[in-house]
Amino acid sequence: MVLKYLIDENVDPIYTIQLRRLKPDLFVMAIGDLTTPKKGTLDPEILLWCEENDFVLVTNNRKSMPVHLADHIAQKHHIPGIFILNSKLSVGENLEQLLLIAEGSFENEYQDRIEFLPLF
Repeated sequence: MVLKYLIDENVDPIYTIQLRRLKPDLFVMAIGDLTTPKKGTLDPEILLWCEENDFVLVTNNRKSMPVHLADHIAQKHHIPGIFILNSKLSVGENLEQLLLIAEGSFENEYQDRIEFLPLF
């Protein structure tokens, strides 16, 4: 199972660029891309988009995202997962984590969960 990542707008664009460069067959999109939610879209709407399009959200949003996820699930919705980058890791270390997760994940392994990097 290969995950699809949606990179939140608060995440440095270098993540989108490097994930695409390092693993071209990994499906990576960013908020504001042609078919994704536009920049400034509220988090609850982004979670709905991720659910509808089967994308895992990659974000830096540690404060409000757990609340948004709880509300999302309370409304009988689901999401493939949310990964929160670790500000204490380098960009390269966070990228390595995202690549390892994408390679070794089972279907629905992260459904309705927030995972804080590093996982390993």
